[in-house]
Amino acid sequence: VHSAKGLEFKTVFISGLEEGLFPHEQSMYEASGLEEERRLMYVAVTRARQRLYLSHAQSRMLHGQVRYGIPSRFLDEIPEELLKRLNATASPSRMAQADAYQNHTPAPSQKDALPWKIGQSVAHSKFGQGVVVSYEGNSNDLRVQVNFGREGLKWLALEYAKLEKI
Repeated sequence: VHSAKGLEFKTVFISGLEEGLFPHEQSMYEASGLEEERRLMYVAVTRARQRLYLSHAQSRMLHGQVRYGIPSRFLDEIPEELLKRLNATASPSRMAQADAYQNHTPAPSQKDALPWKIGQSVAHSKFGQGVVVSYEGNSNDLRVQVNFGREGLKWLALEYAKLEKI
């Protein structure tokens, strides 16, 4: 994206629009990091002259583990009337390939969805106040990653963590 500044293209594809990727997870820990990521998104989007394709994955293999993606907050900032949403489904052969690599569990359904959104402020009795930055697992084994500032990043099992919304 950095090298595309000042250039224009007939068609632009922006992939990986998931919390933790774009915006990048590290940007959430820096004072102006999120705004810099937002500016990069603006640069990327405005490079398209005719067509712009934005995509995010429901799940992806990252560092040897299946991670369930949450669509980037930047997608929510685009007016709905400018979007044409398409839902892709994996082909049976593609799904069989994925199963061969890892016996994974399905993404949480709407009823099992995480009770907090990425960016939600929470409180913990030991670590204090923090911000949810990621999650993984399913309803039986859901873990959240929370940035507690001076206490650092912590992975917490929701079953035991007793987090409170702030």
